[in-house]
Amino acid sequence: MNIAIIQYNAGNIRSVSHALERLGVQPVITDDLAIIQAADKVIFPGVGEASSAMKYLHKKGLASLIPQLTQPVLGICLGMQLMSSYSEEGNTKCLGIFAQKVKLFPPSSRYKVPHVGWNTIQQLNGALFNGIPEQVYFYFVHSYYLEIGKFTTAKTSHIIPFSAAIQKANFFATQFHPEKSGDWGHNILKNFLDL
Repeated sequence: MNIAIIQYNAGNIRSVSHALERLGVQPVITDDLAIIQAADKVIFPGVGEASSAMKYLHKKGLASLIPQLTQPVLGICLGMQLMSSYSEEGNTKCLGIFAQKVKLFPPSSRYKVPHVGWNTIQQLNGALFNGIPEQVYFYFVHSYYLEIGKFTTAKTSHIIPFSAAIQKANFFATQFHPEKSGDWGHNILKNFLDL
């Protein structure tokens, strides 16, 4: 299986590659448009800042390519947020695959921002969650969240409820990090590879 991990101005890409290697897949990490377009599946992970990431995607032609991909695509964390229409982080116009917007968590006396740690997810829908029960824990690291909308396939809450996962046609995404979420995260990645 030919898996491309999109290389762009963001961190955490190597840990996704290592997680796939543990599943017996040797992905290629690339920003080459032809290689990404020819891949069987594409993963769009990342940790970083939205506006600088989008600048890099535009510079490399990836901002035009990604929304046009027809194979299964999995966005993770920042990758998920960049699939939205707009992020409050850096007042950034994003890829527009999903109409939902990304917002900064509101201030809270009870909860810290960034949201770092393990949360349960609920109301699971779609092929990414095959064999995964409600209320299992996944690992999150983020200060911004994606609103709940019609493409939301899993929810969680930190200060307010938000989208833990979304799907529209061949585009799948998780706010949590499956590559850092133990056996359940391993199952999410396997389900994606099995699509």
